[in-house]
Amino acid sequence: MVASPTPAAHMCGAQTQTGLNCRRPAKVAGDQNGGCGDSGSEVRSGVADTTRRRGGPPSDDDAWLVEVAEGASRDAGGVPVELLGEYLPLLADAAIHGRRPKRSELDAVGLLGRRAAEQGISAGRLVQLYLSTARRLWQQLPMVVRSRDREAVRAAATAVFHVIDDAVATLAEGYAVARRDLIRREESLRRELIDDLLRGDSDLGTLVERAEPFGLDLARVHQVALAAPNRRLPDADAAISALEAVIFNRLGDRDVLVATKDGLLVVLAPADAAAIGRNSPALDTANDLGQLMHRELSRLPRGRPWQVAVGRAHLGLYGIARSYEEAREALTMAGRLHVDKPVVHAHELLIYRVLLRDQSAIVDLVQAVLSPLMQARGGAGPLLATLDAYFNTGGVATESAKRLHVSVRTVTYRLDRIKALSGYDTADPDHRFTLQAAVLGAKALNWPEQQLPSLG
Repeated sequence: MVASPTPAAHMCGAQTQTGLNCRRPAKVAGDQNGGCGDSGSEVRSGVADTTRRRGGPPSDDDAWLVEVAEGASRDAGGVPVELLGEYLPLLADAAIHGRRPKRSELDAVGLLGRRAAEQGISAGRLVQLYLSTARRLWQQLPMVVRSRDREAVRAAATAVFHVIDDAVATLAEGYAVARRDLIRREESLRRELIDDLLRGDSDLGTLVERAEPFGLDLARVHQVALAAPNRRLPDADAAISALEAVIFNRLGDRDVLVATKDGLLVVLAPADAAAIGRNSPALDTANDLGQLMHRELSRLPRGRPWQVAVGRAHLGLYGIARSYEEAREALTMAGRLHVDKPVVHAHELLIYRVLLRDQSAIVDLVQAVLSPLMQARGGAGPLLATLDAYFNTGGVATESAKRLHVSVRTVTYRLDRIKALSGYDTADPDHRFTLQAAVLGAKALNWPEQQLPSLG
């Protein structure tokens, strides 16, 4: 039973088409507008549309609901009041009539949550809009409700809280679903873009348009780095998030793209224009990117040990594809050569690309210079390892012995055996160059573990 309004309260209007007694005090504390004056047309249209859907024309008595919506929008930093939908009438019906929202009405609130996510409105501001709306509406409820006895007020508050709980939960669920859909869509677009960029044969104009939302300027200088886990790629999302955080912090969020491809982590990052074609390890800015990636990935619980390969910096769209090919070849070559360095740079392995460019020539060189070593007791393996260590230490027998964990006498003995079997003397500069080229070729061809390709 609804009590009569207090005589002291000035009421404006009667029963509206929404079923809400739109009586309210002429002046509410903190309210800038008394009575039922008109509001902005954009805000009024939302409430008026709701009234019209409920079976009647818009009424001036809805003005106080418009004021509530406007105030809540201001509280939430200007979130559009259209995102309230029928939430205001739901709250009012609950307070006055104790009505719980229908499933269809809650579904409509969920759709509003999806719309807010698609418009890029933060979840915090959206929830603030709904909570502020409930607070303001409760403050401005008609005096007929506010003058009830304690139990009636408690029942009205309980009904309103039920609406708030149901509406905000449904709103958040719709928002989360939309965000997941947006993330999946963005990830799909990211993978497609990275595939086309690394392939390098797509239409330039289309790629420029697709790259712009990701902050990529394809006219700039870029470099590509690949990270390979120990076995298979662990949680890709965690690895991508970790790399994005540290790379964005170091290089900014422009011209940076982190994705996965063929079981590898791919990082596309900007580079200094002065780094184009630079091959010196001491000057190459790729060192920073590779070490940065490896340090961050090594902190992850899974995937260790990681190996990172960094391509050289190149200009433009086709430079991205070229840098990727260099990084991929460097990673493949590092595995073939059993390079255990955590970070490999493409320029460090350029000599192998030169050697393998004419495979028949390098096969002929290995066969002519090193195949006689197969006659040694134990095969060619120990002698090749000795040559490799000897060249890597600058021709110092003592350092070679430390690397091989043998005595210096063993190293000198093996060098003498190499001279006797192949006819090449490491003390002779010309012979030393030929031997070193042959050893590099053997490593690239994985000889003697694998047979040399046929020259026919």
